Amino acid sequence: MFLADKVVQLAYDPGIKPNEGGLPGLSVLKQVIGSVNLFGIIAVVGALAVSAGVWAGGHYTGGHQAEANGKKGVLVCALAALLLGAANGVVAFFSTLGTQVH
Repeated sequence: MFLADKVVQLAYDPGIKPNEGGLPGLSVLKQVIGSVNLFGIIAVVGALAVSAGVWAGGHYTGGHQAEANGKKGVLVCALAALLLGAANGVVAFFSTLGTQVH
């Protein structure tokens, strides 16, 4: 078998594309995932409040370890909020980018 024949085999397109109407229950799944996302955002708000409290408490009591951990917690919460808020856009961006690969 020649190299060109192997390349042709690798370039086979199976023709599979996302289909919104393919399975029942898609609307329920979207609602569940949206609720999980909202739960995560609410949990991040609570964790941010606790982290900010630890940061402030460590600062005013001279607890350098607590202050450092509070700062890390605030940064992690900010990143988590960013990712949770942008999850739909990030997935849509890379899904669209993936459709352009040929």
